[in-house]
Amino acid sequence: MSTPDTVVFGAAGFIGRALVARLLQQGHTVAAAVRPGTEARLLSWLDSRDLDRERLTVLGCDITDPDLGALGAAPLDDVRDVYNCAARFSFGLDPAAARAVNLDGALHVLRWSAGRPRLRRLVHITGYRVTVPESAEHDYAVGAYGASKFEADAVLREQAAAAAVPLTVANPSTVIGPGQYIGLAELVRDLWHGALPALPGDTETLLPILDLDYFVDFLTLLPRQPDSAGRSYTVLDPASPPLPELIGLLARHMHVRAPRLTLPVGLVAHLPRRLTGVDAERLAFIAGDRYDTSAADAVAARAGLTHPLAETVLRDWADHLVSSRFGATEADPTAGFERGLWVCGERHTPEYVLLHGLPTDSEAWREVRGLLAAPTLAADLPGLGRSAPQPAGPDRWLDDLLAPVAGRPVLVGHSLGCVPVLRYAAAHPDRVAGVVLVAPAFLQGGGSRLARTPIATALLRRLPPVRLAALLGIPAGPAAESASANLRRPGVARRTVAALRAAGRPDAHASARRLLDELRVPVHLVTGSTDPLTTTVTAPVTEIAGAGHYPHLTHPDQVARILDVVRKDFADSTYRATAPGR
Repeated sequence: MSTPDTVVFGAAGFIGRALVARLLQQGHTVAAAVRPGTEARLLSWLDSRDLDRERLTVLGCDITDPDLGALGAAPLDDVRDVYNCAARFSFGLDPAAARAVNLDGALHVLRWSAGRPRLRRLVHITGYRVTVPESAEHDYAVGAYGASKFEADAVLREQAAAAAVPLTVANPSTVIGPGQYIGLAELVRDLWHGALPALPGDTETLLPILDLDYFVDFLTLLPRQPDSAGRSYTVLDPASPPLPELIGLLARHMHVRAPRLTLPVGLVAHLPRRLTGVDAERLAFIAGDRYDTSAADAVAARAGLTHPLAETVLRDWADHLVSSRFGATEADPTAGFERGLWVCGERHTPEYVLLHGLPTDSEAWREVRGLLAAPTLAADLPGLGRSAPQPAGPDRWLDDLLAPVAGRPVLVGHSLGCVPVLRYAAAHPDRVAGVVLVAPAFLQGGGSRLARTPIATALLRRLPPVRLAALLGIPAGPAAESASANLRRPGVARRTVAALRAAGRPDAHASARRLLDELRVPVHLVTGSTDPLTTTVTAPVTEIAGAGHYPHLTHPDQVARILDVVRKDFADSTYRATAPGR
């Protein structure tokens, strides 16, 4: 393999890994400098995107070490371009820790770069607020992150000039994309959880955004620009809406309530943090300043690089934030909001459509979905999980969800989710291949004991994931964690309990049984041996030994096998009324 022509410091970080990926796609041979212990994180991220790593070398590097660890000893004399994406980006940093990376580390990278005989460019990434000298975040008393970046900016320029290092500085605004969970993401998190009663600032306040893909493309342009050495470029999306408009756009997309009140930053700064949830360091970034991006715009224009639509970038990012629970878990890249409904999977050609029971959400199907031999589509029920209440009729949401679907999928419902499955199959028998009912509660006696508990709503809102899993008799893990997180959101626990109580009424059970009896499509039932049916049915039933009311969570491999067999049987015009696997 040829020796690297490009080095990326901070290559396991949010911007660094995306830059490594783009450079590899462009044909560069790249040395990725990562903090020791983070190598696997970078490699797994690249592998998840099916990137060829043949031209990649990963080297451990501690930029707080003047010798730069293993990278400093590596033979990298053919390197032409160096990118420093390494930084400590967090609020509440100790000043010494912030300076060690953001100032001293940047100087160590500069000195190492000065020793490269073929160096074409050192590109250093800082932030757009360094262009506002009088800004409060440049004061260490306010916060170490902004202050250390501001201090480093001046020192780095001075020493680069003295050492004749061709330095180019990129000053991005808030870069957003999958993996960004700091700063603006924290406002979005509060918005999602109903904990954002007011916005700091006013109608002119701007937190400009920048799409991650656009920014890494821009970075790759800089070394090729002969006039960019010794210059800095403020990079942001000129279509970034003022903060109240930005939050309003996201609130409409996520179908949550946007704050109508704005408070002057100075007033918020004097209020107790326990009331506002915002500290002085974050407030320092909330301002009405506008920024000169003409130099960056000219570079982009020469290359034909254009910003993606800001609204699309924000909506896609919001989907990622909610899917990943704001960085707590791996996001589902297929998941997102559609007219207030939370949907994941294949929208047009699914072989299965999966609806959850309560108090879980569509996350409960994730393991089964991964085991199935065909594409799936899943959704959170309206008003439950991550979906907003739907104002139309009881099943209009399901009509809309399945309208783009080609072919005839198998509809699968669990517990309460069995009822909308039955109603849709009864109304549109020509649109489905068949129905699978997993632990249908309407055939299992009385209603939910949880719903009959007087304090059910308060209980669900307060139960941590482990205790919720124990209450339901399911494994502690992603399904319980997702359900617990959603039940803490305003209104979700109350609507969950109301839905459980309504579904447990005798008339609701009778109505569902009538639908089942009158159905004109193939039906198969799946139950757990410890949660048997209490009503006789003519449809075939598969019982899973040792399973309770949530067999798809406790025995996902068996449920997936049953579904795959049943799907093939449904496709056979002589569908056998026998349980698969028996």
